[in-house]
Amino acid sequence: MSDYFLHEDATVQCKHIGQAKPTVTNSRVKVSGHKIVTQPTLYSITGCTLSTLSGGPCITATWTKAAMRVKASGMPVLLKDSQAICTPTGTGVNIISTQTRVKGI
Repeated sequence: MSDYFLHEDATVQCKHIGQAKPTVTNSRVKVSGHKIVTQPTLYSITGCTLSTLSGGPCITATWTKAAMRVKASGMPVLLKDSQAICTPTGTGVNIISTQTRVKGI
């Protein structure tokens, strides 16, 4: 099933409402004027509400699932249905919104 590409300004949050942003973008490919993001990119998380007593806060997110057929600069593109794991909590992320013009598999 295809889904929309993630880009640098997509809204991504940890499960505890912390804002996740890519540390690197692919400057060679843009959708709707925004740079896309590929799988090796680490996301930095700020504002996670999980307390240190509960194992938080989330600091980074590493992507475990990305596009199977679409690559940019040799790396799988992140899609709206991609999955990530946060460190140190081990929880996932929520992809709230992204561009709605370009899809990949």
